[in-house]
Amino acid sequence: MPEVNTDHLDEQQVQLLAEMCILIDENDNKIGADTKKNCHLNENIDKGLLHRAFSVFLFNTENKLLLQQRSNAKITFPDCFTNTCCSHPLSHPLELEENNAIGVRRAAQRRLKAELGIPMEQVTPEEISYLTRIHYKAKSDGIWGEHEIDYILFVRKDVTLNPDPNEIQSYCYVTQKELKQLLEKASKNEVKITPWFKLIAETFLFKWWDNLPNLNKFVDHEKIHRM
Repeated sequence: MPEVNTDHLDEQQVQLLAEMCILIDENDNKIGADTKKNCHLNENIDKGLLHRAFSVFLFNTENKLLLQQRSNAKITFPDCFTNTCCSHPLSHPLELEENNAIGVRRAAQRRLKAELGIPMEQVTPEEISYLTRIHYKAKSDGIWGEHEIDYILFVRKDVTLNPDPNEIQSYCYVTQKELKQLLEKASKNEVKITPWFKLIAETFLFKWWDNLPNLNKFVDHEKIHRM
């Protein structure tokens, strides 16, 4: 594996690079585990290294979507606006369990607490709905990038927020109109958004948003959307 100097990077974020992600093939079958660091190096991604991930879209009871702006300490896509929470299940028995994506949903509960400070009891895995999966690849800079099969998770609940500033520099709830304005600003390079959020917003998000009380018709656990 390539050696990359991380001395100039944020200490807390560098510690997280030791976490063990779940390696998968293109059909989302587990084939092993590797560090978050190795999974996010473009040099490895270019050789096909692929890992499992998730993206949470949390709506309040007014049907507004919670967005976050990633902190400038983040190693990939710093300062970018994105959906509520994006991370990885770890190669750990509780998060490897695949039945109805329960392992991924447990990981989402863990990261909602770690990033946004949402108490674990406020969003249980049972309250997190798994819609479908998206396979995408994106470079953050010359060294770091993403190559993931991303589980799309929806939550509709009012929650308590206490974000970790090392993870998140700002957050806001937005209406559909406000999100469209943000996407318009991003298209003019006035703000930055993450590539996965851009892909999801341009293809599926508004259709799902219009049907929050009736998401069952969009549940597809067979297909992996290649973006």
